[in-house]
Amino acid sequence: MVDGLRIKFFTRSCSLELYRLSSGLYRDLGYPCVRLTDQTADGYFYTMLRDTECDIAVNVDEDAFLVNPDALLELIDYVVENGYANAGCPDGGMDLRICNPIVTNPYFNILNLKLLKTVTPPLKRTEFDYAAVRGEMEAAFPTEMLYGRYDFGRTDQEPYYPFFLWMARHFKTLYLRAEKHADGISSVLYMPDNWRVLCLHSWFSRFYKSSVLAKIMVRHRGGAQTQRIDRLIDEAYRIRQMERPRFSAGDRLAFFADRVARLVVKIPQRMGRWPRKIARKIRRNAGNGSKP
Repeated sequence: MVDGLRIKFFTRSCSLELYRLSSGLYRDLGYPCVRLTDQTADGYFYTMLRDTECDIAVNVDEDAFLVNPDALLELIDYVVENGYANAGCPDGGMDLRICNPIVTNPYFNILNLKLLKTVTPPLKRTEFDYAAVRGEMEAAFPTEMLYGRYDFGRTDQEPYYPFFLWMARHFKTLYLRAEKHADGISSVLYMPDNWRVLCLHSWFSRFYKSSVLAKIMVRHRGGAQTQRIDRLIDEAYRIRQMERPRFSAGDRLAFFADRVARLVVKIPQRMGRWPRKIARKIRRNAGNGSKP
């Protein structure tokens, strides 16, 4: 069935080097690969939806490393044949994430764009009233697969939450189980059979090859992130029985130039979100203060 589908890989990327390393694990499949830069955390989903030459979008973060391409193609078939619009890992109840499990964290998703395009998605955060249907959606969720903390009340943890909540309401979502990697931070994402590993996700990619100050800021989360992520990349390439790419001096120069270009755009974007983040924190603190 995969042969009849127009499949594309999409990555929202801030690091050309990480993107090259991650995409090196799936470029040999022969499907178009699209690197999306300087897009907002929710806007790039609408970019995928606007693609008129794609039926299935495989959304892979640049710090998610595909280790079983055959299983991926099998999963795409399963998603399409069973009428799922989305497959991914719950954003609560697993690993580091303790948020709303109805939402799937976008470090890895299979998005059935052909199905999603049959309904007009909301273009504004307020267009979908999750509170009105929360009880129904919560009751339908397979909580038996969760093993950690979660909170169905979270609606604004990330900018993409409204989109995923809307999608889960109007279509079926296939939830995939993840477990913590031996390094204590990364995630191991499984196929629906819960034993075949699909990909490894490092988290904290924004600190890869970053400044000393940034590494100091996250010492409480595992120390130097670059070394840990590099070990995970090495592991993924070993599993695939592939040689990790070797980059030239010209490549390194391109990586540096790209990092500077991304920072020029990213810093104002992050600063622009500060008012919303502060308001969200105030609302949460107010809610916690009202509890007995």
